[in-house]
Amino acid sequence: MKLYTLQRTQKLPFSIDHVFSFFDRPENLEKMTPSMLKFQMLTPPPVDMHVGAVIDYTLKVWSLPVRWTTLITDYNPPHSFVDLQLKGPYAYWHHSHRFEADGDQTIMNDCVTYALPFSFLGQFFHALKIKSDLDKIFDFRAKEILKQLS
Repeated sequence: MKLYTLQRTQKLPFSIDHVFSFFDRPENLEKMTPSMLKFQMLTPPPVDMHVGAVIDYTLKVWSLPVRWTTLITDYNPPHSFVDLQLKGPYAYWHHSHRFEADGDQTIMNDCVTYALPFSFLGQFFHALKIKSDLDKIFDFRAKEILKQLS
């Protein structure tokens, strides 16, 4: 299984508590996701974030409906949390969210380690489309986070 890594760092002009309180509510993920993905949280809000929390979503990938289930494997407010895909479009998805206070601002670090199904075919589609799609999603997310936190 070939692993890929997507890393993003964003400096946000908001306190760490303000930033983390936004990410502490999984229902806000819909606000940070491009509308073309038709993202919907299936787990009824409010979700109590903690180690062991399981959250279900649905979205469309290339117009195909996909069910996504994540498990919170680490939770350390207001500094970090980790979600791990239990079910979804990837063979493996581990997303680490880290928040660091920098005066009255916050440095947010995302690190996603992921693998695709279908071996060489997955690698081909990663190079062809998936990597650029993920970059676009995280670019959208960076802009939307600033809007939502303001």
